[in-house]
Amino acid sequence: GSVGNRRQTFSITAPAAARVQLLSCFTNWQQQPINLQKGPDGIWRTSLPLEPGTYYYRYLVDGEWCDDPDCPLVVPNPFGCLNAVRQVH
Repeated sequence: GSVGNRRQTFSITAPAAARVQLLSCFTNWQQQPINLQKGPDGIWRTSLPLEPGTYYYRYLVDGEWCDDPDCPLVVPNPFGCLNAVRQVH
């Protein structure tokens, strides 16, 4: 069941954006992107339960790939960009 799940929040500041999506290994990348909700502070957020593990993710901001500027841990991906890394314990 959901015993092992930890609720994880993903957020990015993009006050001018019309649409922000979270893409990750758990969304099959572009197959099932998660739409973030924009707050009045210009920060887009979503939270979702994740099993403990290591996850790689990026944002799509108005269709443009975007790094997570607040993520201290990144790894190069095969496309010459960087994936952010989220560790869930």
